[in-house]
Amino acid sequence: MTESSARPTRAEQRRRSEERILTAARQIFAELGYDRTTIRAVASAAGVDAGLVMHYFGSKDLLFARAAEVPADELPGGTPDEVAEALLTSLGRRLADEPTASLAVLRSMLTNADAADRYRAAGEPQLNQLTEAIPTPDADLRASLLSAIVHGVIAERYLLRLTHLADASPEQIIDLLRPCFQSLATSPPTEAEGGPEAGRSARLPASVKPR
Repeated sequence: MTESSARPTRAEQRRRSEERILTAARQIFAELGYDRTTIRAVASAAGVDAGLVMHYFGSKDLLFARAAEVPADELPGGTPDEVAEALLTSLGRRLADEPTASLAVLRSMLTNADAADRYRAAGEPQLNQLTEAIPTPDADLRASLLSAIVHGVIAERYLLRLTHLADASPEQIIDLLRPCFQSLATSPPTEAEGGPEAGRSARLPASVKPR
């Protein structure tokens, strides 16, 4: 391999620099929140000049938007069961290692309205894809509940730390959540298959069962 072929291209150099800046930004946003984070602090943590951060991202607002984006490999898709499992897998990774990106978002959006707006925009593709994968008339509500559970678990485990969630293993949490996620992500059974009405009828005394 020649020296020229081993040298990274300009595009690769930019990609690496951007990723280094984003990693530093997530860490600083997580530690300080949106308002107290500065471009200069992010640049220093990334080992680059503040002007380069501005050149690549334009502003702190746009930098936060990029830092809050959901990775493409975490966008749910497939069958309802696969969607539930994908969400659980993603949450399990965040519980196993402190999720600097998620913490950056949560800490910032709770203290800054602009950051909250940016996060809603960044998270919309994931929520839309999740909604489309759920085969029920109330898919939008179910997707919202799944999203709320994920955010709530992360906030409780790493920010609030009021309960045993802070000490529980990721495996314990995921195992307990699995039935809930599967139920929310899948269509309820029909009455012919033993759905809610059939179950309710079976529990009623014979004298009051519907005829």
